[in-house]
Order: sequence, then C-alpha cells, then structure tokens
Amino acid sequence: MRKLLLVTVLLATINVFGQSKKVWLKYADAAFAKKDYPTAIAYYTKVLDDTTVLNELILPYEVQLVNLKTKDFKQDSTKKKADAPKEISKSDYVNHQLAASYRLNFDYINASIYYKKVVNNGSYPNDAYYYAISLMNLKDYKGAMANLEELLNSTTNDSIKTAIQKKISSCYFALDTNSFKQQIVVKKMDTVVFNAGTASFAAMYWGSATKLLFTSARKGGVLLDPEKQDSRYLCDLYYTELKDSGWMKPINFGRPVNTGLHEASSVISSDDIMFFTRWSDANRNEAFIYMAKMKDGYFFEAYKLSETVNRVGYKSIQPYVSFDGTKLFFSSNKPGGKGGYDLYVCNINESGLTGEAVNLSSLNTPGDESTPFYHSISNTLFFSSNGHTGLGGLDIFKSTLNVDDSVYAFPKNLGRPINSSKDDAYFILDRLQAKGYFSSDREDCPGGNCYDIYEFDNEPILIDISGFVTDDATGEPIQSALVTIKDVHNDVEPLFLITDEKGYYASKLIENMDYFLKAQKKGYQASSASASTKGLTETAHLERDFQLVKIPETDIVIEGIEYDLNKATLRPKSLEILDKIYDYLQLNDNFSIEINAHTDTRGSDKLNLKLSQARAQSCVDYLIKKGIAKARIIAHGYGETQPLISDEEIAKMIPKSEEFEAAHQKNRRTAFKILKEADLKTK
Repeated sequence: MRKLLLVTVLLATINVFGQSKKVWLKYADAAFAKKDYPTAIAYYTKVLDDTTVLNELILPYEVQLVNLKTKDFKQDSTKKKADAPKEISKSDYVNHQLAASYRLNFDYINASIYYKKVVNNGSYPNDAYYYAISLMNLKDYKGAMANLEELLNSTTNDSIKTAIQKKISSCYFALDTNSFKQQIVVKKMDTVVFNAGTASFAAMYWGSATKLLFTSARKGGVLLDPEKQDSRYLCDLYYTELKDSGWMKPINFGRPVNTGLHEASSVISSDDIMFFTRWSDANRNEAFIYMAKMKDGYFFEAYKLSETVNRVGYKSIQPYVSFDGTKLFFSSNKPGGKGGYDLYVCNINESGLTGEAVNLSSLNTPGDESTPFYHSISNTLFFSSNGHTGLGGLDIFKSTLNVDDSVYAFPKNLGRPINSSKDDAYFILDRLQAKGYFSSDREDCPGGNCYDIYEFDNEPILIDISGFVTDDATGEPIQSALVTIKDVHNDVEPLFLITDEKGYYASKLIENMDYFLKAQKKGYQASSASASTKGLTETAHLERDFQLVKIPETDIVIEGIEYDLNKATLRPKSLEILDKIYDYLQLNDNFSIEINAHTDTRGSDKLNLKLSQARAQSCVDYLIKKGIAKARIIAHGYGETQPLISDEEIAKMIPKSEEFEAAHQKNRRTAFKILKEADLKTK
C-alpha cells in the first residue's frame, strides 16, 4: 500500500511538472513572437531546467535588428524528402528556439552552444548556417567555414547558396591580415561621461567636433512610471561638450524630447531641428522617426514624420541630416526594400519633407543596412551592413558619391580595428577626416551584448601622384620636361617638377583639393590633365601620364572660323572656336603666335589683302580682350598670296560645283603659327 502511494505521488508530481513545462513553453513561444528574447530565453531554459530564475529586465539595444533573412531557410527546411522526415523532439525544438533567442539577443557564446546541439542532432539542418554566423561573431572563422561549406554542398536552394557563399567570402576577408589598418588607433570612451550606463551609442556631432549628442540607458533618465520603470533599461538622448578640462558631465535633454519611451540616434540640423528615433517595448515591431524644433535652447513638442519616412507596423530608424540640411538619410524595413533594413534618402526644405523617399538600391542587400552618415567634404556615405562581405555582424562601410552622375561607388569595408566580429555601427568622422566615433558591442556585458561608444584617430591619409612624360610620336621618354601641379582655387602654391631620364615625375598631394596638371617641354605643345583628392578617405596613389606633340613647322589651321560676307565681323560660331585658341594659349603660356587670315583668289588683290588683315586682326582683338597679352600675339593678312589650291587647279573644276566651292573655301582659311618660345615658367 505504501509502495502504491509513493508511485501515485510520483506520477502526480510528474504530471504537475509536465503541465508547468507546457505553460512555460507557451510563455516562451509568446515572448519569442513578440521579439522579447530575454524573456523567451528564461522560459525556454525553465523548460529544460526548472531552477532557472526569470530575469524581467531587458537590456536596451536600440531597436532589435533581425540581421538575417530567414524566409528562404524556412522554406528549404520544410521541403519534403523522398524518405520520411525525421521526427523532432521537444528538447530539439527548445534547443533550436533557445539558440535563435540567444543569437537575436546578441549572446553568441550561448547561441553557439545550443546551435551545436541542434546541428549535431540533425533535426534542423539549416541551423548550421546560424551556427556558422555565431562562430563568426566569436572569431572562429575556420569553424564557421567548415559548417558553411558542408551546408553549401547539401542545399539546392539558390538563394541559400548565395547567402552561404557571401558568408564564406566574409570568413576569408576576416582571415586576411590586410584587412587590419595598423595606423588607426581605437579607444573605448570613458565610463563616467559616455559609457556609464547599460548601453551607450550613436554619438553625433552637434555643430562642431567639440559638442556631441549620444544615446544612453543609465540612471537618472526620464520615466513615465518610476514605480514600474528603471531608466537603466530605457534609452534617452544626452549631450556633452569638450572643454579644456575634458568632456563635461552629460546633460539629459529631458522633456518633451525624452518621454519615458525609448529615444535614440539623434541629429540636429543646421536650422536647429532635432531628428531622432522613438519606440516602445510594448510593440517591438514599430519604431518611428520624430522631429522637434528648438528655439533658444528649448524644444517644442516632437511630432512623427509623415509616411514618406514612417510606415505603421514597420521600423524607420537612425536619421541623419546632411550638413547643408537638404537631405534626410535613414534606415527602414518598410515594404519595397531588398529584404532587411534598407537605406533611404529624401529631400527636405524649410517646409519639411519633399518628394518620395528614395531607396539607395545600389548599396542595399537582402541583409540589413543601417546608421547612415554622410561626410559632405569627401562626398562619402558611411553606413553599417551585414549583407556585404564583413567580419561577422554589422560592419561599417563607405561609398563615395559621384556628384556628376549621382552614383555611389561599390561599398568598401573599413576593416579592423574599426570593425570587429560583433556589431559595429554609428560611424561619424570629423571634417578633416582625422578623428571620429563609432559604437560597438565587441565587449560582452551581462545578459547579452551592449553597445559602447569608441573614439578613433584615423590613419594619416597620404596621397601622391606620379607619371611619365613621353613623345607622342615615338613613345620615347622626355627628360627635363616641366610638370606643373596647380590648385585650381589658388589656395596653395603650385608645384613645379622636372622629369628624370625616364620621363618620370612624382609628388605628394593635399587632401580635399582639385588640381590642374600641365606638362611642357621646349619644342613641344603642352598637354594637360586634372586630378582631385576630394572624396578620398584613405591613402591613395594617382597616376597621370602625358604624351607631348612636337610643334609643327607649318601653320595650324583654325577650323570653323567664319566671317560675315566680305567683312571682318566674327560670327558666333567663330567665337566658340577662338575660345579654344585662348585655352591653347593659356596652356602654352610660353608661346607667341601669329594669327593669319587668307582669302580665295576671287576679287582684287588689294581688297583681299585688306580684308584678310582685318579678319586676322579681329581674331587677335578678341583674344586680347579675353586676356592674352598683346606681346604674345600678332595679326597678319596674306590675302590671296598663299593659296592652298592654285588658280590652275581650280580652273580645271566645274564652276560653282561642290568641288569648286570647296577649293575656294579651303583657300579662305584662318590659321596660326608659333613664332617664339619663351623660357618655361617655374614660379
């Protein structure tokens, strides 16, 4: 009887315990669906171990980003095979969900532990992909590649293959020692001003490099309900200023900007309008960009931007306003993008947003692109992405805008030490490209990974230029040629270089400059080129070669010069041609020339001579008026004394025929010849 009673009690205990686990699993799945991953982790763990204590607080990581497009993986994993599908146990399911929860909560150590269990059991084959991602975040790139290559050989889905191949490329990139920029110095900011709370991120310049906005979750923040809320887990906006004694104590913007919800990633435009992200833990599927106008240091009530930016049920986050205040960049997962979070830009003016938000499709991927920052001096957009080749999580990239055709260059990874195997974002750079800030979760924190603010001293940007000067006809090098490098805005003194026996020249250049280059040598016509160091955000070498043409012994015909009938008046088309002669004389500033005019053989010799002299003089007068020195240019009219086609040849042609008129036109020419070469100018 006693034995039967013990069995009954044991069965009852097991039944109650089983019911509890069902409830915990239900709670866990509900929390996971709401993207409340810490709560999901706690309940999933209780299913496996009932002694786990539930942690009710959630570390703020701004808006939780789902870094991977999972749709294709889900479809691939549900494909029916010829043989019966393997039955998945509840423990396998819980381990699978725990692994995903840890990964989405940025706790890659625990994610890798549970993914390994799932992969070893084979119940969720495509979890090998996420296991590899977790290993990448832990810098185990070789282990990640092994899992990725095995998965690549087993899958038939083209989208999955593409994603796997990109991650394999990322592993090779991470193992490449050239991805490390040794001269960049990175330092974590202090824990008194900047990194004092559970999370700090999104440093942004406010008017100058000595005043910063930033986001932080720390004690003393704005709360709606102090009894139920803890400001250590709510993001607020702060600012601080650099004085002689260091960074000042940060100031919370207070109400109405900070509200007791999450406020983050702010920027203040040149006309004193703050743009920032706001969201609530109550609905993690939404986040919106707000704006608040400031006057005399005080903000008016913030209001949500229109549907041009925000979309109900989705997230629009991380605004940045260009230096001139005309462009608003942001990141959003709203419909119409490439898969995850995409970068957008829209125009703004005094009246607000204008036009539609444009998807920067050339930069976006099926992954996430976020935290845009546009460096106006170099016309370079910096942003974070996990869809391009990187080191593990979000990496910081840059792409220079070609302002002539509005096309962005292919994104380039900034490499280490700016990027790490974790998430790196919110990159900003000062105007001189010498110093900046970014945020990273590269250091672990309790309950997952949290952003901290880092500063960096950029590597010196060294730019040089070199090339060869050769004879255009023979290709032989021209020794002792003069190469002039001149700033087009005349802000710095020009450089004068002499080529060596190989026709070679080289020089250093200054950042953010537009240059005009010219190669000259006595006996040759000069040749020009241009070079720009604007838009260069790293060390670069430019090359410009010159091929010089020898000065011709005969006249150089100026094609297209036209005059009014029997007059010396230049027609508009002729002025355009003479403008090119002006440019030629500016380039060859050591030349003195004769402009000569000729007539056909019709008409009297005397009148033709007078007419040709007047026509040549009208060309000279125009060039002198434009700025050519009188001493460098003379006019000479030859009338009909130097025909290219003789009267005897013309007499053989049919009068007024096309050939006949063309012959006379050829004789009615304007040309120039070089009379003298002065010494080349070197100052």
